Amino acid sequence: MDPRLLELLVCPVTKGPLDYDRDRQELISRSARLAYPIRDGIPILLEEDARPLGDEELERLPARTPLV
Repeated sequence: MDPRLLELLVCPVTKGPLDYDRDRQELISRSARLAYPIRDGIPILLEEDARPLGDEELERLPARTPLV
């Protein structure tokens, strides 16, 4: 995922920042509690395609780090 693209993308539900999960190929919206899939390198930012995140999964996420 291109860091410059990630800087421009926001959660379509909350307009908040997204975190990139390289292992699961998802963009995480902590505020919306959703994980948006990335398919063939393309972020799918549709709420109906997002996976809900539970409390335990959110707690296991690493702290947000600023993009460099």
